[in-house]
Amino acid sequence: MKDIFEQAKELRDIWGGFRASRVLLTANDYRVFDHLTKPQSVRTISKKLNTDLRATEILLDALAGLDLLKKKKDRYLNSPIASKFLVTGSPYYQGDIIRHADNLWKNWSCLDEVVKTGKPNRQAHNQDAFIRGMHNLASLKAKKVINAIGLKGVKTALDLGGGPGTYTMEMAKKGISVTLFDRPETIEIARKVVNNAPRPPLKLRGGEGGVKFIQGDFLCDDFGKGYDLIFISQVLHAYSEDDNIRILKESRRALNPDGRIVIQEFYINDDRTYPPQSALFSINMLVNTEAGRCYSPSELKGWLSEAGFRDIKDRMIDDSVLVFGRNSG
Repeated sequence: MKDIFEQAKELRDIWGGFRASRVLLTANDYRVFDHLTKPQSVRTISKKLNTDLRATEILLDALAGLDLLKKKKDRYLNSPIASKFLVTGSPYYQGDIIRHADNLWKNWSCLDEVVKTGKPNRQAHNQDAFIRGMHNLASLKAKKVINAIGLKGVKTALDLGGGPGTYTMEMAKKGISVTLFDRPETIEIARKVVNNAPRPPLKLRGGEGGVKFIQGDFLCDDFGKGYDLIFISQVLHAYSEDDNIRILKESRRALNPDGRIVIQEFYINDDRTYPPQSALFSINMLVNTEAGRCYSPSELKGWLSEAGFRDIKDRMIDDSVLVFGRNSG
């Protein structure tokens, strides 16, 4: 059995977790890592960032303590993990999702009031950081997810709530004619992400033929029709059970006979307690939405059945679950 010190340390790791998070969020806000691709003194960094010398030194020392920087004598340099994920323009860049997390920090800070009232506290929001942050995360696994879905026999697909278009591009690169449906403010960003991609699918297919954009509201606008596949990734957790069933019924109407639907969501067990990061993600939806939370595979499969789909099954992929269904015609 763990002694009292070890037990208290476990508790301290939970309540003190904000310290490391805040240090990273602030360093990312100042783009510290963009300036440390080569060894630099604290005085040089302080001057470039226009920040207080003492405060900057303490911040850089803390980053070194977290293994995000290396310190040698009086000079600092990015660690390998910082070079890979935190320098603007790197292939695995995660700075946008960390910018989004900085906004979440502000909203989460009112959790006491949210629990009392049951009402969200979405005071801070940056749509560009949010959508580009989704691209940061999806870029790490888009190819793996699309391969798991399988595109045999698929000629037309709808990426419903496709956000930045990361999965849209992955499907378009395989020759699929893909429609990305999302809110107008998101479509505006998605067009930039798609057109600035290293191998833009629009150009690959000689124009607008590879990717089509539709802007609208998930709950009241037409998704179009004639799709062989509808992919809904990380969307349903933002809505209530009733709204999600409505979205799935509308999706079935938009599918071709025998067409397929695939949902991707963070995995959570039926008790909604494991894994811890998914239970915490439900808190994120409590703080930022009217009725969202993390849903279990059993719940997702039940909704597909109620919406009229058949051949319903699920498959784990990393920290997410894919839930499949087929239009019963």
